Amino acid sequence: MTDDRIAGTAKNLGGKAQEAYGSMTGDRSQQAKGTVKQAEGAMQEMYGQAKEVAGDAVDMATRAAHDADDYVRRVIETRPYTVAFVALAAGFLLGRMGGRDYR
Repeated sequence: MTDDRIAGTAKNLGGKAQEAYGSMTGDRSQQAKGTVKQAEGAMQEMYGQAKEVAGDAVDMATRAAHDADDYVRRVIETRPYTVAFVALAAGFLLGRMGGRDYR
């Protein structure tokens, strides 16, 4: 749990308490301030959740890149002639597709 989520939850709880206090005393100003504080807390908590999700996505992408690197390295080491042939064929095809016709 990130600091933003903890602070947002605390702010939300504080806003609920402030709103309840305003409701008990009949102070509409305190009720409004409590509602605003709850909204701030909810937004800060959502921001913390978004940061966590983004961090998880970065970690997953990093792991996938490392796995792909390991796979490519293993294929090149076990089948060097096949990889060389595929690279030459791909280069030839790309050259034919992008080349000019000089006739």
